[in-house]
Amino acid sequence: MLLQGIFPALTTPFTADGAVYHKKIEHNVDRYSRTPISGMVVLGSTGEAVMLSDEERREVLKISAEVASPEKVMIAGTGAESVIETLRMTDYAAKLKYDVALVRTPHFYRPQMKPEALLTFYRAVADRSPLPVLLYTVPPFTAYDLPLEIIVELSEHRNIIGIKESSGNVEKVGAMVQATRHLKRTAVVTEIQQAATGRMLAAGRAENGQIVALAEIGAANGGTAVAAPPKVPQIKTRSKEVGFQVLVGAAHTLLNSLQIGATGGVLGFAAPAPTICFEIYAAFRDNDQELARSKQDALALATKRVVSEMGIAAVKYAMDLNGYYGGPPRLPLLPLSAAQKKEIEALMANFRN
Repeated sequence: MLLQGIFPALTTPFTADGAVYHKKIEHNVDRYSRTPISGMVVLGSTGEAVMLSDEERREVLKISAEVASPEKVMIAGTGAESVIETLRMTDYAAKLKYDVALVRTPHFYRPQMKPEALLTFYRAVADRSPLPVLLYTVPPFTAYDLPLEIIVELSEHRNIIGIKESSGNVEKVGAMVQATRHLKRTAVVTEIQQAATGRMLAAGRAENGQIVALAEIGAANGGTAVAAPPKVPQIKTRSKEVGFQVLVGAAHTLLNSLQIGATGGVLGFAAPAPTICFEIYAAFRDNDQELARSKQDALALATKRVVSEMGIAAVKYAMDLNGYYGGPPRLPLLPLSAAQKKEIEALMANFRN
């Protein structure tokens, strides 16, 4: 699977009483689908996945997959503390035609999470996963940073296609890019070099095999019902060579990371402001480094304050300001104060969609 560009880390909407707000999932995913992002990550850290029951996680995955445009790459957060639970959720995501499984590092038994334990965990998941696996190291939340040597060793597994690196350490990003540069794999892409998603290909097959409704022709004149010819979808694919794909999780390091070989970003700041994040990526891709730098510098303060420091409640309020539904976080995450809301309004004033 081709993992290039910007992937918003979606939040999970809740009602005022803390229930999952299904209609607002539909609203948000539909709106993201209309932006130039490459895809979406459902049930990552920004999605408060650890706050949800198993049934709720399945509901969120199902609704998001049903609403998302077929051309958007859908990445499901399926990681759990055990191999068996990770695989159960990954199997479910595969049935919904997600494209990639995002698997965070197990960390609760941190003293026992030695290199051999992490290697065993990820290899056991990747061996049996019906989806390609994206490693996920997020030390701000897990207090565990997946070591470079383990990442490099795991990158050799055919079903581990990349990593979401959320430490914010640009030097480490560069090191893992260099250490995995020798890996060459192929991904199925469209004629315009965009990812050919599972839902896109499945829709094409379904449309090819669909029996269209009969058209009544000239019934009054003794005519008969005939079947119109099936519509043939215009989906042509080709292969593209890719390596071990590194996505970063800190928006304030996006440009620096792209410049040293990262392929894109899974960004919490893209939840309220996908446009500015995409503009940085597009300017870099078009080799307009000056424009990319000016846009990167413009969002640095906002992303550090809103995402890194104030967290999910702030991300959700920023979404409310930009036409998405953020709503409240789930307790014990606390709502924002009036002063914090005013600060976010000022920080986000230049990033309206």
